[in-house]
Amino acid sequence: MKLWNHYHTPHSIDQAIALLNQYQGKAKVVAGGTDLIVELREGHHPIQEALIDVTQIPELTRLTTNNNEIYVGAGVTHSQIVKSAVLVARATCLVESCGVVGGPQVRNVGTLGGNVAHALPAGDGTTSLVALDAKAEIIMSGQRRVVPIAEMFRGPGQSLIDSTRDVIIGFRFVLCSDNEATAFKRIMRPQGVALPILGCAIWVRLNPAQTHFEAARVSIAPIGPTPGRAAEVEAILIGQPATDTIIEQAIETALQILKPRTSKYRATGDYRKEMIAVLLRRTLQLAVQRARTGQAVPEGIGME
Repeated sequence: MKLWNHYHTPHSIDQAIALLNQYQGKAKVVAGGTDLIVELREGHHPIQEALIDVTQIPELTRLTTNNNEIYVGAGVTHSQIVKSAVLVARATCLVESCGVVGGPQVRNVGTLGGNVAHALPAGDGTTSLVALDAKAEIIMSGQRRVVPIAEMFRGPGQSLIDSTRDVIIGFRFVLCSDNEATAFKRIMRPQGVALPILGCAIWVRLNPAQTHFEAARVSIAPIGPTPGRAAEVEAILIGQPATDTIIEQAIETALQILKPRTSKYRATGDYRKEMIAVLLRRTLQLAVQRARTGQAVPEGIGME
């Protein structure tokens, strides 16, 4: 079955934008294609006049560091992220979240930019980018912009960008330094359905004595229509001792304010609420441990 008429592989952002403008909304950006091609085959989109493959654009496929900041191109694959030594050591949650996306074949071609572009509230890589306080570099309406990651989402499957006219270039965030660490965990249905019941990404910074939380970022998804942070939970942690007692207080706050709904594809709201406690406890304890030791070995990579 014919799904598109033309396929282009531009080698620069300018070429990609020129092609999108040429087709005037009748072409779509594609990278790994692990979602888009399936959607086209299932008839969720009309036959495309053209697909614009952005995987040959150097700026979208780079992974580079500058002092304590890292740039991850939107076309960097999940497998490349998992294999990055600097991300393993200093942005562990992103490695852990990208390491459980699909199976090996999907991770080898699926990209972080695609994960964000689809704007699903349960996106694994997206959840970690929110906890890392990432910023997205995009070309939107012909202008290059930098926006906080949370602004990329307008609703379930509704992105800030239009994939027939705009391009996600990449993501920037600050890497963990001394006394800082991250962790990610998720809970899946045992049948292997590719939708997490819940995922949780944590970033923490301890004080120099490693006794108290100086700062924290908590992202649990899917809870609402878009990925976001649990500010009330973060507030419970900041300035308090980094102990199990405070972690339990944070969990109690989360159970009071977070209201996951029942989903026929995931689980009941009551069950998912119980899992909030499980995930928060595991990820917070792990992040604190990593912040104190300065060592991180990603968990759950490649396991479903």
